[in-house]
Amino acid sequence: MTVYERLMVTRQEKGAGYLVLLDPDKMKIADIPAFISAAEKADVDGLLVGGSLILSSDFDRFVTELKKQVHSIPVIIFPGSLHQITPQADALLFLSVISGRDAHNLIGNHVLAAPLVYRSRLETISTAYMLIESGKPTAAQFMSNSFPLPRNKPDLAVAHALAAQYLGFKCIYLEAGSGAELSVPDEMIRAVSHISTLPIIVGGGIRTPEEAYAKVKTGASFVVTGNILEDARDFDTLNQFAKAIHHNLK
Repeated sequence: MTVYERLMVTRQEKGAGYLVLLDPDKMKIADIPAFISAAEKADVDGLLVGGSLILSSDFDRFVTELKKQVHSIPVIIFPGSLHQITPQADALLFLSVISGRDAHNLIGNHVLAAPLVYRSRLETISTAYMLIESGKPTAAQFMSNSFPLPRNKPDLAVAHALAAQYLGFKCIYLEAGSGAELSVPDEMIRAVSHISTLPIIVGGGIRTPEEAYAKVKTGASFVVTGNILEDARDFDTLNQFAKAIHHNLK
C-alpha cells in the first residue's frame, strides 16, 4: 500500500487524519525518540518534515534519525525548497503553489527537482498548495514570492481547487502559514470541500483541539499542527489533537 493509499484509508476510517509538521531547525536530534514515542501512542497519522529555510541542521540526517525511531507513522517531506529531498523518507508532497503566479513555484523548481526525486525513488503526492491570507506576512509567503488568497473570498479558493482537480492533482493544501495569526477560515474550507472531490489538507494557525475539530467538521480531510507543539511541556497535546480530529472513533 502506498503512503497516499494509506492516508485515504485513514481518512475513511477515522473521519480525518492528523499530520504533525516537524521543522529540523526547531527540533533537536536528541529529542526525536521521545517525540516519536509520544506521537505513535497518540495515533498521529503522518509526520511532515520541512521548513521555509534549513539553516542549522542536516536535513538528510534529521529524516534518517526519524526513520530509525518510527515504527508505524509515514515520514513525508513537506519541502520548502528543492534541497529538501532525501531517499530516507517514505514520500514527498510534490507541491505546486497554485495560489501564486510565480513560474518557479508553479513548475520551474519542479523540473529541477524531478531528476533528484526520480533517483531517490520517493513516492510523490502531487499537491495543489494555496496560501491563504492569515493576518500577517508568513515565511511561506515571503519565500514563495506570492500573494496569499484573500481570506474573505472563498470563491477564489474554489476556482483554484477546481483547476487543481482538473489538472490531476491528488490533494489540496490550504495553508495559512507557520505561526499564522489566523487559521484558514471555516467558510473557505466548507466552500472548497463542497465543490472539489480532492482531499483537503489544512494547516497554519490551528492552536486548539477545538479549532482542529471545527476544520474537520467544515470539510478538512487532514489537519496539520506544528508550532503549537514546540511550546508544549508535555505530549498530552498530541493526544488531545488526535482525539479531536479522529471524530469517527469517538
